Amino acid sequence: MRPIPRRKFIQSSALAGGALLVLPGLKACTFIDSGSSGNYFLKEFGIDETLCRKLLAKALSRGGDFADLYFEFTLSNYLGLEDGKVNQSYGNISLGVGIRTVKGDQIGYGFTQELTEDSMMSAAATAATLCDMTATTVGSSFARPATGNYYPVAADFNGIAAESKLPLIQELNKRCFALSPEVIKVNAGFQSSVKRILIVTSDGVMAEDIIPGGFIYSSVVAERNGKREQAFWNLGGHRDFSYYTDEILNEVASKSVTNALTLFDAIQPPAGEMPVVLGPGVTGVLLHEAIGHGMEADFNRKNISTYSTMLGKKVAEPFVTIIDDGTNMNLAGSINVDDEGVPGQKTVLVENGILTSYIHDKISAKHYGVEPTGNGRRQDFQNYPVPRMRNTYMLGGNATVEDVIRQAGNGIYVEDVSNGEVKIGEGDFAFYVSQGRMIENGKLTSPIKDVNIMGNGPKMLANITAAANDLKMYYGGAGQCGKDGQGVPVSFGMPTCLVKSLTVGGTQQKGGQS
Repeated sequence: MRPIPRRKFIQSSALAGGALLVLPGLKACTFIDSGSSGNYFLKEFGIDETLCRKLLAKALSRGGDFADLYFEFTLSNYLGLEDGKVNQSYGNISLGVGIRTVKGDQIGYGFTQELTEDSMMSAAATAATLCDMTATTVGSSFARPATGNYYPVAADFNGIAAESKLPLIQELNKRCFALSPEVIKVNAGFQSSVKRILIVTSDGVMAEDIIPGGFIYSSVVAERNGKREQAFWNLGGHRDFSYYTDEILNEVASKSVTNALTLFDAIQPPAGEMPVVLGPGVTGVLLHEAIGHGMEADFNRKNISTYSTMLGKKVAEPFVTIIDDGTNMNLAGSINVDDEGVPGQKTVLVENGILTSYIHDKISAKHYGVEPTGNGRRQDFQNYPVPRMRNTYMLGGNATVEDVIRQAGNGIYVEDVSNGEVKIGEGDFAFYVSQGRMIENGKLTSPIKDVNIMGNGPKMLANITAAANDLKMYYGGAGQCGKDGQGVPVSFGMPTCLVKSLTVGGTQQKGGQS
């Protein structure tokens, strides 16, 4: 089959994408390994081994350490409800190939939306301009790596139909209103996508994957005595339609409504340095932002990160172990294969308080003389991969939750955070606490709001003095991690843990009302 021009394929796929808005719900069917998606790019575009070898040879025609091809076809769509009516509905199609030539830590990159041989050869020639040396030989054959199957999908999976989504968000809207007469406004939405990729490398790897993604959410506004409060919750990840059950709808509705109502009774804590207890689950975003980015190998290779000289050294107490994991079932950051063709895997970053590894792509792995960790990730074919986190979490300790809170004495308990900022090099951070409580005399008391917590990531890690045995992962699908202008889906997790001191920005008076 000859390659199909992008315009012609988009026209036919747009019809299929539009059909997603009217097709009935998915029927029961067999499941397949996502990594064995059936030579999709060969069947649809004629991308065979001969053509791939020709493109790689062009990318290395002026030399280079290695080259790779990244083919992508993504269908995504969104349906949104406001005031009981659909107010947003849109879809998007992304199709193209990115071609990379690498020499040392330098990158030549070209991409095209047209999967014709002429256009792809032109993109390969652009990537080749990185070097001016003798051509590098391309391997004579390609092998498919053994990968896990961390998000099984139906054999005919091609996205989630809007006709299937609409009853769910209508029901979610209904349940939010039914939970409290104080709820005056509900926004509900369902976003989903299906992404197909093919990675071919000059060192002989050919890997293919089909990746489902999405989330359902509700955003609730409640009113009491003239005051209004708002809260949001979502659940999702790399999942198909079967995940979105009555139980999931109940959890999303209950969490968003309960959080909004809790804020009516919330106070601001006093400002200053104090113990902070991080609750389980979503507070893992602090681990991700304030600590995890500093362990990405490109920042360390360039001596930007505080951790650049810390490999093999103590960075936390002996009970602290931190993992970045691509192998959790259905979580937003899980991967069967990364965007360089390396199988998804589990990487221990901190073991018993000692920094044991960075987060590597192929470039940084070669620099440090280690194997890639499967963290080479990119937003799409228009961007080249860089070291990125997947699902980052801290293992639980031996304490009970009650013990951790009791050890805090007087401080704050953080349940949920948002709107954070972090300086990667120094690790300084600030996050808004959207849900939490006061800790007084070792017990949880009043809810809090309008609070910022500030600190330094490496210091926070060193100051974790207790961890409970209640590790919880974040099961949302709406989070995107930003780096170098690229966004990729991630997840994170935490047990309840005590940080002996962080800066809390509240009021100067204890119990001040906002």
